[in-house]
Amino acid sequence: MLRTIFYYITFYPFTLICSIIALFASFLGAERSHAVAIFWGRICLRLAGGEIRIEGRENLPDASAVIFMANHSSSFDIPALYAALPVQFRWLAKKELFDVPLFGMALKRSGYIPVERNDSRKALLALKSAAQRVKDGTSVIVFPEGTRSPDGNLLPFKGGGFILAIQSGMPVVPVAIVGSRDITPKGSLTVHAADILIRILPPIETFGLKSSDREQLSDKVRQSIDSVLHPTPVTHGK
Repeated sequence: MLRTIFYYITFYPFTLICSIIALFASFLGAERSHAVAIFWGRICLRLAGGEIRIEGRENLPDASAVIFMANHSSSFDIPALYAALPVQFRWLAKKELFDVPLFGMALKRSGYIPVERNDSRKALLALKSAAQRVKDGTSVIVFPEGTRSPDGNLLPFKGGGFILAIQSGMPVVPVAIVGSRDITPKGSLTVHAADILIRILPPIETFGLKSSDREQLSDKVRQSIDSVLHPTPVTHGK
């Protein structure tokens, strides 16, 4: 309980300060505001008492932009990805976040992409904008489940991220997040100290795919992430 109290009385003022700094930093370039977000993510994990371990750095892109797709079971997935991925990226974020004072303005100035989830036409326009952003060299992160899983198992994937991937023609890099739910699961405000593993998985090419290949691409990404969340036990012969 003391950890939870300490976390929240420091998290909110710290987030407000970082939002203000990121807003001003954005006038010097989106890269500067992204650096503030990385710092925010690392400190959030420290405040919660968590450590982060990263595997699969060799699967990060050398130069080209990609679409990162990660599982989502905790609010701590966001700071964990900031802390783990040493590349510039932007989020597809629900439009409501852009209405939050200061924070929303910082998101907009930093190049994040609002998605109107209740309006399919506007959502498709946002995906087209994101696809062009990726083609122009900016990586994007998507949670294909669309919301946090209550038990850590993968929820059904929504199609938007895969439309984005196919329209952009750039690789999808699956990312498995293990342990964030042990800090704070969905539906709980209690904060526990726990370590997080971020495993960056081999990229999946999308060049030449058509919209009819969306389900096949979704299955490949799902299998890649699930292989880390639920590894097949190794059996030894007698």
